[in-house]
Amino acid sequence: MPRGDGSGPPRNSAQRGGRMQGNRAGSGVGGNCVCPSCGTKVPHQQANPCNNVKCPKCGTGMVRQ
Repeated sequence: MPRGDGSGPPRNSAQRGGRMQGNRAGSGVGGNCVCPSCGTKVPHQQANPCNNVKCPKCGTGMVRQ
């Protein structure tokens, strides 16, 4: 920190942000898989990406919400 006022670069990963931080799509275990065609929601299952899940109503590949 050049001036000693705390305005330097972030020091740890919590300050930097980055991958899998916050509550956006694709972060963590919870959330839903949603069909982009008909809007059906199913709970996201850990270790099973939503794009590998087919909609139970119409068969379209689902996306993470």
